[in-house]
Amino acid sequence: MQIINRLIKSYRTGMLHRILSSFSGTLGFTLIVFIIVLAIFAPQIAPYSPTKIDVTNRLAGPSTAHLFGTDHLGRDLLSRLIFGSRIALLVSLPAIAIGVFVGIFLGTTAGYSGGFMDNALLFVFDTVRAFPPLLFAITIIMLTGGSNLLVLIIVLGVTRFPGYGRLVRAQSAQVSKKEFVMASEAAGSSTPRILIKHIFPNAIGPVFINAAMDIPVIITFAAGLSFLGLGVPPPIPGWGRILRSGYSYIRTSPWMVVFSAIFLVIATLGFTFLGEALRDALDPKLRKSPQLQ
Repeated sequence: MQIINRLIKSYRTGMLHRILSSFSGTLGFTLIVFIIVLAIFAPQIAPYSPTKIDVTNRLAGPSTAHLFGTDHLGRDLLSRLIFGSRIALLVSLPAIAIGVFVGIFLGTTAGYSGGFMDNALLFVFDTVRAFPPLLFAITIIMLTGGSNLLVLIIVLGVTRFPGYGRLVRAQSAQVSKKEFVMASEAAGSSTPRILIKHIFPNAIGPVFINAAMDIPVIITFAAGLSFLGLGVPPPIPGWGRILRSGYSYIRTSPWMVVFSAIFLVIATLGFTFLGEALRDALDPKLRKSPQLQ
C-alpha cells in the first residue's frame, strides 16, 4: 500500500501529471500515443500490406473492404497511412536527436568557453542558418544521389542544430557565471567535468520544449520533400509521397489527399500541444498557483 501511495504521489507531483492537467496537454498526449501505437503495431493493425498492388481495384472509393479507398495502383490507403506513421517517426525523431545532440554540444562549449571559440561557433550557427532549409535540403539530397532515408535524416538534423546551439549557448553563458560553477573552477575541476556536471544539466531545459515543438516541423518538412519527390523513396509509404500521388487525381479521387492530410494534422497538433504543455510544466512562471487550481 505504501508503494502504491508513493507512486500516486509521484504521479501527482511529477511532469506527466502537470502535462495532463491541461486540456491541450491531454489532447496532445493522446494524439501522440495514437500515432505511436499505429507505428509500433502497424503490421497487426493494417488490414493489408502497404505495398500490395491490385490494379483491378485502383482509385476505388472508401468501402467496407477499403475504409479509406485505394490509390492509383490499387494499394489500400488506410494500410499505407498506418505504415506511414512509422516513417514519420523514423525520420523526425532521429533528425531531432541529431540536431539536439550537436546543438547542445556546440552550444554548451560556446557559452562556457567564450572568446574566440564562442565567436567561431556563432559564425558556424549563423552560416548554416543563412541557407534556406528547403533549398539546403534539396541541394544536399540531389548531390548525394536522390531519395535516401539516412541522408534525409542527417540533412533535417543539420538544419535544426543551429537553433538549439544558440539556445543552449545563451543558457550556458548565464549558468557559467553562477557561484557553484565558479566554486568548481576554483576547486580545480576540469572543463569537461564542469560542462557535464554543472553547465549541461542547467542549460538543456528549454531544449526539450523546442524539440517537442520542432517534431511536427520536421514531419511536415519531410512530407514537403516527399511531395517534391525528394523525400522518402518509393515504395515506402510516406505521408508526403501519398499526398503527392493523390494530388494528380484530386479531381476524381480526392480521398488520398484528404486522409493523408488528416494524418499530418493529427501528428502536427499532437506534438504542438504537447510542446506547449511541456513548456507550461517546466516554466514555473507559467504554472498556476495551487490556490487557483
